[in-house]
Amino acid sequence: MTSLGEKGENLVANYLSEKGWQILAQRWNCRWSDLDVVASDRSNLIFVEVKTRSAGNWDEDGLLSITLKKQGKLWQAARAFLGEHQPQFDHFNCRFDVALVSHRTNSLCLKTYLENAFTI
Repeated sequence: MTSLGEKGENLVANYLSEKGWQILAQRWNCRWSDLDVVASDRSNLIFVEVKTRSAGNWDEDGLLSITLKKQGKLWQAARAFLGEHQPQFDHFNCRFDVALVSHRTNSLCLKTYLENAFTI
């Protein structure tokens, strides 16, 4: 059974695919963290953190959960991903995006997509 979080990640992956991005990985794991979606447009690589929340959440649709500590873990995971795929992405520009997905009564909606949400 697919979890709510996985459904949100699939929604974001579909959104990026429709915009012309190639999805390279979903739910990629390493010892530091996981990368929800990794996508490429031939010269750029994006690591997307997806937060799926129900109405009435306490953390501004997941935005407040992306703390400096979480950002550091995502950066370490991105480095591990790049290390595993060398030299394929050596000359790519990399960025971290955040997607906030809203869940309401059996439907999901991409509420906010933040490009370059943070830098390390």
